[in-house]
Amino acid sequence: MSEANSHQTNELAELRALAAEYEAKLAAAASLVSRVRHEINNPLAALLGQAQLLLRDSELNEKQRRRAETIENQAKRIEEIVGELRSIQTPVRTLNRQDE
Repeated sequence: MSEANSHQTNELAELRALAAEYEAKLAAAASLVSRVRHEINNPLAALLGQAQLLLRDSELNEKQRRRAETIENQAKRIEEIVGELRSIQTPVRTLNRQDE
């Protein structure tokens, strides 16, 4: 094996190791995002449900209704933001492959 081929082989091995390291970090981040989404969604669902139940109450005055609507709207906003994190959870295509 020539020195140039040896150098290229070493560079390729280093790049594969680096890719594997980044894939592991991405997988850990995806796992964290999944746990965070779950921990936010559970109380958020209860909050949103309670706000919606309040809005069904015919005895609410206008001020109370506006407050319940604000809670509902902001809870839905959080729900959308948390939903956008789904894309981070999707598995990353494996970059660290042997030449096919």
